[in-house]
Amino acid sequence: MEACSRAGTMSSLWALAVNLLGLVFRLLPELVCLPPSLLKKFRKVEYTHPPTLEPRTLLTSPGLPHDVLEVIFGNLEIPDLVRAGSVCHSWRAAYSSLRDLGTYKRSQTPCLFYTSESADDNVACLYSLVEKKVYKLTLPEPPIRSRILIGSSSGWLITADERLELLLVNPVTGEQIALPSVVTIEHVKPIFDSSGAIHKFELSYYTGEKVYREPEIHDRDHLREELYFKAFVFPDLSTGSYIVVLIHHPYYQLSFARAGDDKWTWLPPNAGYRDCMYIDGVLYALTKVGEIDAFDLSASTVTRMVIVGKVKDYIYESMYIIPSPWDGLLQVWRIVDSPSHEVQDDPAIVFHPDHKVWRAVNRREHELEDGSAPGILNYPEHVDEDGNAPRIVNALEQDNEDGDTPEYGPATHVKYVTQKILVYKVDMAAKELVKINSLPHHLLFLGHNLSLCLHAEEHSQLKANHAYFTDDHKELIMAFKDASRDIGALNLGNRQRKQIVSKIWSDMPYPTWIVPNLMKMNLELRK
Repeated sequence: MEACSRAGTMSSLWALAVNLLGLVFRLLPELVCLPPSLLKKFRKVEYTHPPTLEPRTLLTSPGLPHDVLEVIFGNLEIPDLVRAGSVCHSWRAAYSSLRDLGTYKRSQTPCLFYTSESADDNVACLYSLVEKKVYKLTLPEPPIRSRILIGSSSGWLITADERLELLLVNPVTGEQIALPSVVTIEHVKPIFDSSGAIHKFELSYYTGEKVYREPEIHDRDHLREELYFKAFVFPDLSTGSYIVVLIHHPYYQLSFARAGDDKWTWLPPNAGYRDCMYIDGVLYALTKVGEIDAFDLSASTVTRMVIVGKVKDYIYESMYIIPSPWDGLLQVWRIVDSPSHEVQDDPAIVFHPDHKVWRAVNRREHELEDGSAPGILNYPEHVDEDGNAPRIVNALEQDNEDGDTPEYGPATHVKYVTQKILVYKVDMAAKELVKINSLPHHLLFLGHNLSLCLHAEEHSQLKANHAYFTDDHKELIMAFKDASRDIGALNLGNRQRKQIVSKIWSDMPYPTWIVPNLMKMNLELRK
């Protein structure tokens, strides 16, 4: 009876608290004098000019028990959680407990992280897909506008500053951690001037299997654009720490650093990597031709294991590897092209001398126009004689009932847009990819971030069977730094594209997805 009474009381408190929270957040801008600490980071950017509000006294405690507040707060998105923690002392205590004790487990909706030319150089913005609002965040030095973004995962941004050094930064907490120096990367050696200062770098062009050409000398700016491709921060559950994995040039190779390391550890012999994921101590890395390699980073000697071999010839898709909702892995191929082209399942590569970049185009269209035109590379159909080689098969087609209409917005002004996204389930036993034509209960987040496949029911404000994407095709980005970025959502069923938000970002550094995270690392990744 006592248990039933307590349950009934808790249920009533829950309903009361939910209603109260709704009222508080509707009236919060008028009722709360926002403190200049963490809450200041989440100041909303209005698209109109609201009336000036006079500061008022903080709300008094609603008197809910601490454990009830923690349950309620544990179901809030981080912007709402931070605001709730500023209402009164008891709410602040519940917020602090969730943050500091690691009990805040709610699945967060990714936000679009970007900078704006209208804001200060050290100010960044988060666009909330849930609230459809923008929040400004002040980040530590050096200014975020002076860095390039090479990754986003576990709530952290991986950035490269003007010295070429890598810094982790949590835009929500402001925590920043230096990674091992650029000169500890296997292929990079410093060149010193007469005063003993580093002024240039030597980059060597070899893999674990072959030396391709003589080393070249680069200055800082050129090497920063040349060297870094993509990076990841992975929680390491075996040690309670973190591992950072870096895909870098030459030839898209892998290096990693554990907490406490003072140098990068190279992972030969393969190259051509495009994306990574980390599960139970094993790093899975995807190459540009669909290979999947595995590295057990917990082993005393790290060796490469081939999980899936080559599945296609090299063409210029962006490639992603994602944990499958049904266990196992997904491969995702994203085809980028001019808005005027219709891209089929089997694009070719065309080199445009005027642009000096590669891009995927419809093979049939260009062969009909001029099959012998200079720059058109007609690749023969790939025939693999290895009986163990993977092959691609098609799953059953699934009907799509979403009647979305395409909304291009700023995408109509970019030189290249995402035209198609192909999703495959990796059948490791059969060594084949099985095409998936629909994700009716899931959605994807693709870009220069840790690739994500999320449950739609946990993110009801978003659309299932859609891929939310940001621009991450480095070759095109560097060729067209001033072009508007390719950002939107694509219906995986009918390939119709929708605009997420009107053009509000600066084009460099290019925007990325980030999953907000309040947890502090409190671990230096460099001694």
